[in-house]
Amino acid sequence: MAPVEEVAFGDLFLQDIRSYRESRLATIGRRARFPVWGLDTAELARRFVALGFRAVLVCVDPRARDPSFAGREFDERLLSDLPPGVDPCGENGEFHTFVYDGPIFGRPISCERGEVVERDGFVFCDLLQRVSG
Repeated sequence: MAPVEEVAFGDLFLQDIRSYRESRLATIGRRARFPVWGLDTAELARRFVALGFRAVLVCVDPRARDPSFAGREFDERLLSDLPPGVDPCGENGEFHTFVYDGPIFGRPISCERGEVVERDGFVFCDLLQRVSG
């Protein structure tokens, strides 16, 4: 098995985060790749959904988005519900997602939504591993 030489990130335009990732990986002789860097986030979000990826919002910043968005599916309906000023990919920290299925997955990650809680100024939707009987 070949050693890991590169790590890919989904960052889009926050240069300080990109620089941080690049510098940290460089300390261990690895390279960072940013395959979606600079892409239009509205187009990227729609393409993500159209390609069949599935994700859930697991963290919401209530200052930028209504707390009820925690636990929602990342789909066309969610994208149409986003108000102006909220990046459709959450690139300004408005929300974070967990991708659990898509065309590059061998099978979906089995999980279910758990409790929605507020901690440290953010609203989180816990994800629980599904246990089959």
